Amino acid sequence: MSKRRAGGSAGWRSPLRLMSDPGWSRQEPTWRAARPQLIADALKRAAARPSGNWYVVAASREIRPGRPFGRTVAGVELVLWRAESGRLAAGPGACPHLGAPLCDSVVESGRLICHWHGLGLTERGMPGWEPFPVYDDGVLVWVRLDAVGGEEPLERPCLPQRPDPAVSVDAVTTLVGACEPEDVIANRLDPWHGAWFHPYAFTRLTVVEEPDPAVNGDRFLVDVAYRVGSRAGVPVRAAFSAPEPRTLVMHIVDGEGETSAVETHATPLTAPGDPNPRTAVIEAVLAASDRPGFAVARAAAPLLRPLMRRAAARLWRDDLAYAERRRLLRGQGRFPGAV
Repeated sequence: MSKRRAGGSAGWRSPLRLMSDPGWSRQEPTWRAARPQLIADALKRAAARPSGNWYVVAASREIRPGRPFGRTVAGVELVLWRAESGRLAAGPGACPHLGAPLCDSVVESGRLICHWHGLGLTERGMPGWEPFPVYDDGVLVWVRLDAVGGEEPLERPCLPQRPDPAVSVDAVTTLVGACEPEDVIANRLDPWHGAWFHPYAFTRLTVVEEPDPAVNGDRFLVDVAYRVGSRAGVPVRAAFSAPEPRTLVMHIVDGEGETSAVETHATPLTAPGDPNPRTAVIEAVLAASDRPGFAVARAAAPLLRPLMRRAAARLWRDDLAYAERRRLLRGQGRFPGAV
């Protein structure tokens, strides 16, 4: 795969490539390569990695100064808010007085004021209402739930490598499905379905390297072209890895947008063991490019983000059907093995 040379010595070059299209049904089948045991083993190794009990809650920009934000994570009702300085606080979502929903309360001078009886709360907490550790990485907000996670706590989340925020554009998409986090991560540990299940988005997908912890740090390496219309595409090489149990990261390592990343975070909404599990897929796309014109894209980020979210949502509407089907078969004790 060729790269555009630094310094522009070759002049401007379009990232698009014309591609012959054999038709969906005439693609090379990938089912033999997509071995269930290989996916299961990669999933097991991901589940064994430490998370430090950190869970992604929302996009950083969703939690705005002056208004509380509520979400239930792993069966725990949460409220988050920002002080006037932008500093983030998080705690239980029920008022310790009579249980009012604090997500409907008022933020004033950095205090969360319950709208039922006026009880004021700060990030320091009070008897019967202890705040949770919270971390804002600039793109996503994380909360640490030690009672749920049950692991050795870590001071901060296991953050994936990202492109420089000063030269990238990020967009965060959230969708919810009737499945568990492992079903979401298993979907991402099956790159072979991309061109078959998402033919409108991907073509010419080849897995060139499979996970082998002793050789490649347990990653997939994939060559794929992102479709632009019916006859053109943008070829890239991408690496997929799972740094912790509820996260799968794709990095573009060669081709257009090199250093760009897509982080898929699977956040359980229901408590462990709930017979009707629900999981939020919170996906952060961090796009970067060394092309001079990308500065225009950064300036137009508020206009680009809805388009980026729409593209991610379309893919995840399909992939949540995959994850929900996997969870259904697991629940019935008939998840298929190797064919």
